[in-house]
Amino acid sequence: MEARERIALTTTVKAKAPGEKAWKVFLQQGIYKIVNPFVRLLIKLGFTPNAVTTTGFIMNVGVAVIFVVGGEDENRNDLSYVGWAGFLIMMAGLFDMLDGQVARMGNMGSTFGALFDSVLDRYSELIMFLGICYYLMAHHYFLSSLFAFIAMIGSMMVSYTRARAEGLGVECKGGFFQRPERVVLIALAGMFCGLTASLIGADYKLYIPGIPFHVFETMSVFTIPITVLAIFTNVTAITRLMQARHAIEAKERSQALKP
Repeated sequence: MEARERIALTTTVKAKAPGEKAWKVFLQQGIYKIVNPFVRLLIKLGFTPNAVTTTGFIMNVGVAVIFVVGGEDENRNDLSYVGWAGFLIMMAGLFDMLDGQVARMGNMGSTFGALFDSVLDRYSELIMFLGICYYLMAHHYFLSSLFAFIAMIGSMMVSYTRARAEGLGVECKGGFFQRPERVVLIALAGMFCGLTASLIGADYKLYIPGIPFHVFETMSVFTIPITVLAIFTNVTAITRLMQARHAIEAKERSQALKP
């Protein structure tokens, strides 16, 4: 998870950062109260933070495998692959969140661990999108596969913009579609797509009189959120870029005023 470095290197939970939304902090702390017993079990079993991170990465490789196998299946209407992939994305996201808690509660934080976590997060996300793009291309959802690729670009730029700005000495956390939001959205989209297919059929199509093509189909439950990601991940990256620009300019003006 992106905040692991700050969480892992201390044995106490820090107060919320300036500007961090109170509801988000409240929700995060509520989730930690639920998962902490599982975290203690992982520590007792000998899991290190890096082992938890690696487990999440392996799960994301499994996600890509499910999408590739689904893409090779000639039955385009079998959306169970999308549903199971969504479930595994959610499980991988859970482990992504737990590594920081294992580091904090087990007093096993390290600078390299934070770097290892960040690198595997990027690999995990790229591999997941690789599987999604392959599945969509294989079943001829060409426009949706393009949006998935754009979403992948935006996701990487959200993370890169923050990392580069912090490397220049300024904080850059703006925007809504950070990694947890991206993971939850894609996971829920996949699971609900599989569930919808089992309820109304995978080949359902909605037509509106006067329009020569369908405006909605079962697969849209998965592809519409991907389109949302394609737009707003890049909006988030640009928002962070502008935020970093203002912070850098303010820092330079402050330094210029010093004698």
